[in-house]
Amino acid sequence: MSPRNAFFAGAVVFALGAVGLGAGLLHFQDRGLTATQTSTVGGPFRLVDQEGRTVTEADMKGKPHLVFFGFTHCPDVCPTALYEMTQALNAMGADAEKTEAFFVTVDPERDTPQALRDYLKSFSPRIRGLTGTQEQVDAMVKAYKAYAKKQPLEGGDYTMDHTAVIYLMDRNGNFVAPINPKRPPEELAAEIRRYT
Repeated sequence: MSPRNAFFAGAVVFALGAVGLGAGLLHFQDRGLTATQTSTVGGPFRLVDQEGRTVTEADMKGKPHLVFFGFTHCPDVCPTALYEMTQALNAMGADAEKTEAFFVTVDPERDTPQALRDYLKSFSPRIRGLTGTQEQVDAMVKAYKAYAKKQPLEGGDYTMDHTAVIYLMDRNGNFVAPINPKRPPEELAAEIRRYT
């Protein structure tokens, strides 16, 4: 097979996989299904927030919460997702006190608690940044079935490829659905409110 044909074949397989995944997620959401105790997304972890406080999966229980994996050097996807999370939390008004939101770095090498603190000043104060050792971060990425990989750039720098999904988890730490951040903030707020 020629390189060109191989490229197109790969593109078709990727597209079909993406369509299948998207259809599965839409089916999951349209039927109003929620995760159960057997949910395979989420699990034990131990990280620290931007204030240096230890955070584990136990700290997430009791309130529905949003989880997004990213990094502070991200040029567009991460600030956009955090802005959309901020808009949804603002639209919740006083009900925002009944939920939590977490920005989990996939780049702990650069994203120290101080770096997260400085970065998150531009977004809702309800969003907590989480970091830790590479092994600790990798464990949470794996638990959430997310993806993160360092990609070298010219000049010795690097960027991170990563999952760009906002996870909605219920008060028991079970996965509910991926949030579609392109909807109006009021709709997102109403969806999150259902689990408070």
